[in-house]
Amino acid sequence: MSAVTQAVAAPRMRAPYENWRPPVIGVCLLVPVGADCLAVADLRGMLMLPGGGVYDRQMPEDAAHRVLSGPPDGLRLLRRVAVDWVQARRRKVITHVLATAPMTRETVGQLIYRDPRATVRVLPTMRVIDDLPTQGRLRVQLGLQALATGETAHIEGGVVLPSAPPTLTPE
Repeated sequence: MSAVTQAVAAPRMRAPYENWRPPVIGVCLLVPVGADCLAVADLRGMLMLPGGGVYDRQMPEDAAHRVLSGPPDGLRLLRRVAVDWVQARRRKVITHVLATAPMTRETVGQLIYRDPRATVRVLPTMRVIDDLPTQGRLRVQLGLQALATGETAHIEGGVVLPSAPPTLTPE
């Protein structure tokens, strides 16, 4: 080979997006308080929906009880209001958004978040929507809409789908 041929670098090959690792599954909670407020986790000034991971062979509903604890009668989950998934480089990330029954401010005061650095706060819904990052904002808006209509919203990579994608299997 000549020196000119060696100086030209071979083009870098990119691996295609494929799921060679199992998906990461998480759960986040939509906790309505009264008619116009939501409970959120405040981690040093950063607002987020309370969330956590789902272990292997665990139902998202069971994982939701680990996210928030404290009420003597337990967390009353209504239903799944949204499923958000995105294809990362080597794995799919699926987040189930579960809605709880409406709570009072006194009940929310008893809630303990899984991360001891964060506190559970009650804020007006419009402020929560304004202060959340884009993905959280989409989850709240679609979750509240799905809660009102009785349907389940599906989000694929930040795009709202009209129905459940055939590739998304319930875990």
